[in-house]
Amino acid sequence: MTKVYPNAAPATATTMQQLLKLRPSNSALDAAAGQAVVLTVWKKSLLFNCNGFTVYDGKGNLVFRVDNYMSTSGSEIVLMDAAGKPLLTMRRRRLSLGDNWLVYDGETATNPEFSVKKHVSILNTKCLAHVAAGRNKNVMYEIEGSYAQRCCAVYDEKKRRVAEIKQKETVGGVAFGVDVFRLLVGPELDSSVAMAIVILLDQMFGSTRRFST
Repeated sequence: MTKVYPNAAPATATTMQQLLKLRPSNSALDAAAGQAVVLTVWKKSLLFNCNGFTVYDGKGNLVFRVDNYMSTSGSEIVLMDAAGKPLLTMRRRRLSLGDNWLVYDGETATNPEFSVKKHVSILNTKCLAHVAAGRNKNVMYEIEGSYAQRCCAVYDEKKRRVAEIKQKETVGGVAFGVDVFRLLVGPELDSSVAMAIVILLDQMFGSTRRFST
């Protein structure tokens, strides 16, 4: 039976107006704004005393949520839709070298959809992580840049940019900081997959403490 988590109240009108005011950008994905999905990611749960993420579309509608609860294992994170229905479950891979996660459809525990592994190499310092299909080692996507500065991109096997994480600024040029940023997703990549990648980058490279689940 699918678990549905409690509904969260939407952000206040003032907060949403501040979050959705953008400075124009020259990103390649911005240039294809007619096709790209532009999301505002807020590193904050709307539930009291929970760590997580809240994600809005360009109209201020809640799209995705992450609300993590009481366990302290830190080995499982659930990405939900606005109604609290689980979309993807991320589980830390046990007995593996490095930071390695398996991502499953809904709340299933078999046959992962894809895996995300932290890249560790002194030869390629631009690469942050790799995304592979299922448990395979064949890389589908590569993430490059700096997550700490909210400036990184997802590339497919043909080196096409399919998603991008960018800092978000108000029209007046005042930065929100690293807790509010933009996620641009091209038509080649599902936005829930892109958001799962963001969550796992935060686990691997975030400066604050990891989620408890």
